[in-house]
Amino acid sequence: MNELHNGEVDSIIIKGAKEGNLKDISLKIPRNRIVVFTGLSGSGKSTLAIDTIYQECQRQYLEAIGYQGINKPKVDFIHNLSPAIRITQNEYNKNPRSSVGTVTNIYTGLRMIYEKLSKRICPNCNKEIISSECKEEVEKFESNFKVYMYCNHCNHKMEKLTRTHFSYNTREGACKTCQGLGKVLKVSKENVIHEHLSLEAGAIDFWEQRYKDYQISVLYNAFKYYGVPAEPHTPVNDFKEGQKLILFYGVESDEVKKNFPDIIPPKTVAEGRFEGIFPVLWRRLSEKGGESKKLDEYFRSDICHECMGERLNKLSRSVTVLDTHLPELVSLSLEELYQWLLKIEDYAKGTNKLMIESYLLDLKTKIRRIANVGLDYLSLDRQTMTLSGGEAQRIRLAATLDSNLTGIVYIMDEPTIGLHPKDTAGIINILKELRDLGNTVIVIEHDIDVIREADYIIDMGPGSGKHGGEIIGKGTLEELKKQNMSITGSYLKRKIQNPKKFRKGTGDTIEVKNANLYNLKNINVSFPVGCLTSVTGVSGSGKSSLVFEVLSKSNIRNQTNHNKVIGTELFDQIITVEQSFLTKMKRSNLATYSGVYSEIRKIFGGLKDAKDRGLTIKDFSFNTKGGRCENCEGLGYVTSNMLFFEDLEVTCPVCNGNQFNDVVLSIKYNGYNIKDVLKMSVEDGIYIFNKYPKVIKILKLLKDVGLGYLELGQSLTTLSGGEGQRLKLAKELINSEGKNNLYLIDEPTSGLHPIDVENFLVLLNRIVDSGSTIIVVEHNQQVIRASDWIIDLGPEGGINGGKVVAIGTPDDIIINQNSITGKFL
Repeated sequence: MNELHNGEVDSIIIKGAKEGNLKDISLKIPRNRIVVFTGLSGSGKSTLAIDTIYQECQRQYLEAIGYQGINKPKVDFIHNLSPAIRITQNEYNKNPRSSVGTVTNIYTGLRMIYEKLSKRICPNCNKEIISSECKEEVEKFESNFKVYMYCNHCNHKMEKLTRTHFSYNTREGACKTCQGLGKVLKVSKENVIHEHLSLEAGAIDFWEQRYKDYQISVLYNAFKYYGVPAEPHTPVNDFKEGQKLILFYGVESDEVKKNFPDIIPPKTVAEGRFEGIFPVLWRRLSEKGGESKKLDEYFRSDICHECMGERLNKLSRSVTVLDTHLPELVSLSLEELYQWLLKIEDYAKGTNKLMIESYLLDLKTKIRRIANVGLDYLSLDRQTMTLSGGEAQRIRLAATLDSNLTGIVYIMDEPTIGLHPKDTAGIINILKELRDLGNTVIVIEHDIDVIREADYIIDMGPGSGKHGGEIIGKGTLEELKKQNMSITGSYLKRKIQNPKKFRKGTGDTIEVKNANLYNLKNINVSFPVGCLTSVTGVSGSGKSSLVFEVLSKSNIRNQTNHNKVIGTELFDQIITVEQSFLTKMKRSNLATYSGVYSEIRKIFGGLKDAKDRGLTIKDFSFNTKGGRCENCEGLGYVTSNMLFFEDLEVTCPVCNGNQFNDVVLSIKYNGYNIKDVLKMSVEDGIYIFNKYPKVIKILKLLKDVGLGYLELGQSLTTLSGGEGQRLKLAKELINSEGKNNLYLIDEPTSGLHPIDVENFLVLLNRIVDSGSTIIVVEHNQQVIRASDWIIDLGPEGGINGGKVVAIGTPDDIIINQNSITGKFL
């Protein structure tokens, strides 16, 4: 093909892309432009952008610096690539020390200001001193340096507080009690010990079967050793103090030694060397690294009594700048912090101003960039593990501008997730800045505003899964509208349909009274029962606080005059479907999570060929020994460590990625073996297993929530936030048939093309028409328009949000002058 000439360096040239469902695609993508990939869910956008282009960028770069090992994607060739940076929705790990302040380096900048300008009390003369006004001296101790300063009143010498002393991740700065976490773990005694029961009747929650018998015998040996024998079947409530101390803390504890000062602890189990139930739990927690869900039930997190959650030690948290302690600053929203920085700018004069002006400029620039992506409501102490996928991605996107790199291929997946249309402009500005630095910006996106601002659009389809994988449109927006094959172009030409007739509901309501959690301003709200209600508003306006903190937790919160909820007793269940990622376990896939794999294994285990070869249902599981490949333990791949780069997953050389041994793979249903089934899409599964109602019921629900294109064996770790959420919704629907439920759903249309949203709305309406009530937190205008009732919060985010600005039907909201959402409808 002449158009795929290698000399055209102003384009990325792709020839013969066949990865996943791609149908031998050849394509030119303009470099140094904003290029949007759009199309139906499952049409091949991520396969082309991430699994093909990004993978080949990584492979070519690593090979250029002498590394081997990344598999070449199924493509003839790709020319004119550059090093690539991928910005995903699942960017931050579960480290409790990681916060918005640390990942953006804003906290580092503040620590520098506190090093230069902090005010403290001299321990000798008790007068206030400012670090910048004191004489300094650097002394060397062994291989380290220490900075000292002299009080400008009494000349007393003291260690200067440097940036290190203002970090809760250092020995010098962290609170000694909680090691800088702000919280301490405690054993949740009420969950571990049921004191009204005897040991034999199950008083200790984690003592089971033979382990329980063994522990009871060792404990009774200890009681005998210490001269405090107990009768079997005695409730723990009736134990004497010494007996309880031995049970709780064990014979090596200070508590027991203090209670029995004249007795040397027993040396053997036979004598009564009993570890104690609390020490056992602490030991197990340290051995498992805190990753066991069962263990989580036995511990609770309390605010540290020493620092009261402020994380720094007493001296570090006592100093001030502009009469403000550092822990006070990290609890402010970024918007409030920006105002404080402006005050510092006015306050600092002369030398002081020179010392901090570069830090001030950097901090203000960083905060403005984060504000541009609609996140100025966040505070620095917000843990990154609590951010939504969209929030995490937008923070990383704002941070990319700090690098000033050029010639990079940036690849990002739906950066507008979780954004009100008002805030989308900020994202578009960042994309344009990255492009104008001389980078190629590839964005997988369905948002119409982003598509409109793109330099070039690639529309994929025409369908999902095996029905997708083709380029059905390309060019500018106006060019796309003229291409009859383009589904996105055709959609954009359509006139907006007149809204449906709005449901009135059953007449009952859910009432929320005086909601004041987080930034909510003592609001009163009514949600109609038997309707589809959308809670709308800009990012940080209080939507999630209202729905997922006040409403969903009404049954577990001790309700006072504030955050009171009336009316949830009308429902069989309250089902919350948020966008948190399902699991980090790569063994969990679509089929196992939905429950359909159990049914499929029963089908295979019941086949005559399977029985003849001595195979059972268990042999068709890749999670247990028997029928799986033991080299990769049923995963189909092994992990290759790449030192400074992400670990690589390499096809297992023993089973060639087939996960099972040859005997299991020889068993076929309708010509398909178990691996073939795992490679099938949900839609294909409906056709193949049409004789099995239980299988069909689950698969049809998966299709109804917009996941028909996914493979049954697709790992949950590869799903987007929106896909994971719709899978959770499907699972809840599978288990809740015929019930009157209240569904609380967080942005269910994330990752869906406008056409997919229309299909998804059919399902939501079906759920409501069958007697349930749905409340969604949404920014998608199609869903908002299709709702029966809207509660619009705002008017802004953070401290300027938390109020009800408009309520009513979509028609009411459109004509309400107070509603920002109404302007976009």
